[in-house]
Amino acid sequence: MNEKILGLLGLMRRAGAIALGEDNSLEAIRDGKGKILILTHDVSDNARRRAENAASGRNVETAELPASREELGKALGMSACSVAVVTDLGFADALARLLAAENPGQYGELAERVLARREKADRRKAQKGKKRVGTRRTNV
Repeated sequence: MNEKILGLLGLMRRAGAIALGEDNSLEAIRDGKGKILILTHDVSDNARRRAENAASGRNVETAELPASREELGKALGMSACSVAVVTDLGFADALARLLAAENPGQYGELAERVLARREKADRRKAQKGKKRVGTRRTNV
């Protein structure tokens, strides 16, 4: 797997923008913080089922990495990790772009959906700071 992707995952860990492990990941999804659910190719069937069920209907994208539990855990500073959730939209966009650059056929749609979600959030933030202009009507 690409070293840039693993490096980005490590950066997310240091920034606190990723929930690691099945329990923490499911809690982040339930709290509405999850952006991308990350699964390794060797995740157990039960863990996959629980994570995908939690993510369905909550606007959380799912990405299966071509890495093993040990590779992902090493990148995140753990012994092994098969389930993680990205909780920051900027990091989620960066991860989706790196994945799409490596394998456009598998991750291209994911990158497009995450980019659209980030652009929508940016527009919302830009509108939040604007104040209403004009005179206010009063009943006379």
